[in-house]
Amino acid sequence: MKKFLKYVAVAFVAVLLVACGAKGGGESGSGKTYNVGVAIYKFDDNFMTLYREELERYFGELSKKTGNKYVLDIQDGKQDQATQTEQINNFIAQGKDVILANLVDPTAAGSIINSAKSADIPVVLINREPEVSELEIWPGKTTYVGADATQSGTFQGEIIAATDSKGDLNGDGVVNYITLFGDPANVDAQQRTAYSVKALDDAGIKRKALAEPYLANWDTAKGQEVTASALEQFGDKLEVVFANNDGMAVGAVTAIKAAKRTVGKDILVVGVDAIPDAMELLTKGELTGTVLNDHFNQSHTAANVAVDLMNGKDVESYYWVDYVKVTKKEDSQLKEAKPKTETTKEAKERYAKRDK
Repeated sequence: MKKFLKYVAVAFVAVLLVACGAKGGGESGSGKTYNVGVAIYKFDDNFMTLYREELERYFGELSKKTGNKYVLDIQDGKQDQATQTEQINNFIAQGKDVILANLVDPTAAGSIINSAKSADIPVVLINREPEVSELEIWPGKTTYVGADATQSGTFQGEIIAATDSKGDLNGDGVVNYITLFGDPANVDAQQRTAYSVKALDDAGIKRKALAEPYLANWDTAKGQEVTASALEQFGDKLEVVFANNDGMAVGAVTAIKAAKRTVGKDILVVGVDAIPDAMELLTKGELTGTVLNDHFNQSHTAANVAVDLMNGKDVESYYWVDYVKVTKKEDSQLKEAKPKTETTKEAKERYAKRDK
């Protein structure tokens, strides 16, 4: 009988050890649960769809690797800051461990950071850059993870400058262009608009805007609508379409085809994001080029920084992921890349030098 009881005890301990090992899993074996609030400016956006899908996938990968559980609560701001602010306030009331915020209006960053600070919940701002001063409110516990939009605009202009015609398809010595504008309040839209044509200036190429930037709200249908209007107004004078994102660029190509014009032959179009629809057009020669807005490394960096914050670590003010110039399919292949860090002081100095 004693021998039997001994065997039962040993078996019980073995089962218990297996169960304990299974709970932690991964490398750390801590088995903690972390609640992550994710506020997206709107779900119906090509780039942010890729971003949040990769963010979810990567947090799942981190869960398997560490044995911790990351519970993501992802909310659709529906392109309305009041709606999104309410969602973020709910995250704060629920006591989330960290908040990732892709703000509808980046000027709301200050009030959101102050609210989160009062509840001691760190914040990772993503994709839409706030003013430098906002990141000075709570240093170490707030950060921005994104890509420098001036780089994307510069790459757009360089793609046009590298074509055989340098954008001057009719040979009159001037590049006649329009810009499809994403959002007046968005820093990325402002900088892409300015730096795409600055790249032409820097290359010594004369250019002329046929109209003020057309507001197309990052939207494919709107991009098609405003491009059709421009084609009707300016006809063959229009040589280049700069689009602040690929969604609008895809819309522009649709309008160009309807007007019986040919991208690459008598008009050029460049976008930003390297989304699948744009890459399909590029592969068929129906898009001049785009710029990879690296959702893969941006989402991974945002998740890694969020994990550091949840572990009580201080983080840098900025984590920058480079854009990639895309004129052929191979250029858009996703691969691991290290972000560059920057302090608010360094950012201020760089911006002051850049804007001279």
